[in-house]
Amino acid sequence: MTYKRRQFLRDLSLGGSSLAMAPFLHSLRVHAEGDEAAFPKRFVFVVKSSGIDKFNLVPDGLTNHFVDEKSGQKLGNRSRREGALVDVALTKHKLPEKLAALEKFKDQMTIIQSLSGVGFRGNHTKGFGTLSLHDSENVAIAPTLDCLLGQYLSTGPYPMYGMAMNGRLLEPGWKPEDSYCYPNLSAYGAAKPVAYQGSPRKAFLELFSAAVESPQQLKKKIALNGNLMDFLGKDARRVEKQLSGDDKERFAQYLESFDALRKIEEKKAGLTDQVRKHAPKLTDRYDSTAPSARIESHFEIASAALIAGLTNVITLRPDTLGVKYSELGLSNSVHALGHLQENKASNGWTGHQARMEVEKLHLKQIAKMAKKFAGIPEGNGSMLDNTMIVYMSCSSGDHHCAGHDWPFILLGGMGSKLRMGRYLEYPKYGAEGHRTTGNLYLSLMQAAGMKTGATFGQPDANLKHLNVTGPLAELMA
Repeated sequence: MTYKRRQFLRDLSLGGSSLAMAPFLHSLRVHAEGDEAAFPKRFVFVVKSSGIDKFNLVPDGLTNHFVDEKSGQKLGNRSRREGALVDVALTKHKLPEKLAALEKFKDQMTIIQSLSGVGFRGNHTKGFGTLSLHDSENVAIAPTLDCLLGQYLSTGPYPMYGMAMNGRLLEPGWKPEDSYCYPNLSAYGAAKPVAYQGSPRKAFLELFSAAVESPQQLKKKIALNGNLMDFLGKDARRVEKQLSGDDKERFAQYLESFDALRKIEEKKAGLTDQVRKHAPKLTDRYDSTAPSARIESHFEIASAALIAGLTNVITLRPDTLGVKYSELGLSNSVHALGHLQENKASNGWTGHQARMEVEKLHLKQIAKMAKKFAGIPEGNGSMLDNTMIVYMSCSSGDHHCAGHDWPFILLGGMGSKLRMGRYLEYPKYGAEGHRTTGNLYLSLMQAAGMKTGATFGQPDANLKHLNVTGPLAELMA
């Protein structure tokens, strides 16, 4: 690395360049200096509906504690067989069929089984409780993991960005593919839910407008936003004097929302070159309502947004209970598939096989994302080494969930802060050595550099006899 390049980066930083350039400049600087610990950390949460089947996540050669020992019948909720902690290297075992798309990333993947998250309402989804670990299925009462990480890690326009197939709509009569929606999954705090973008095309235009707008259009947009804030600022002082109590607080939040939008546009404008370089191609596929096409589009947009530095945290909701994967020959909804089990779906598959094929569709997109990140150099490694993709469900490992067995697939790295290439299966719920989703979330937060308490979320009153504080020791490097 030459002196001239280091000096250029230092001068550019000190020269008062736009704050919007911060994500790009920071990434350039640490890459130039080779400071591995300073590389930006990124998260992608892929949250599936209706559970992730746990019995087909066990690598070949290991005892499958999620099927009956004699009959081989798949066991349901809270039915893991007795057994001690399983902690083995994936290199010694062939991945199960469901995870075949991730075989080449075996060294950077860790499968975690039998964590619990009990005490939250919702037998199809834990809602906001999925990532906050509070009893808050429909109403946000605490910040969620993705938003906390986004606020800590992101220096771009969006602390966290979400895209969903479906959710509660802002206005009746709209369609998810045309609008923002609320999947009841992410929140910045109590009564602060995050709206997800339902339309791939609108997500593209929202994130990558700099790729399709002229410099004159961008300049005009920023000027208009600035003029609006100037106008509001002058008028606001007069209005604020006439308000008191809650009304005054609500008015302040109203003004903050406008200011936040202005700052987003300023930051996006500063990243124009990065956005134009990494923006995906806007195609007709972005208008498709077929589940596989929308999922592929969401992953493509998410990858580009992370590479361009628009955010460091993305949450994707690839399906909901009402989605029908017609391209797989299924007329059954995700909800209906969850009830079939060994019974046949519309295309002749059993319910278990149909659920696996749906999950394989998601995992294929995760593999494509991982391959893209692995091809982007960062220091002595790649972008994937500083990114963590988390595949999980909003309802543990079963269609009707109680949260006793919650599987997770982690792919990537956190600057070598986590032990990857492992299969971790914890003792069953209530047994000595059992651990919770809260312990995993603490592990992810600490690996990202955050300071944490001893616990995350509300405690499980049924586990008072166990030590469920701190991160997962087996996962931490």
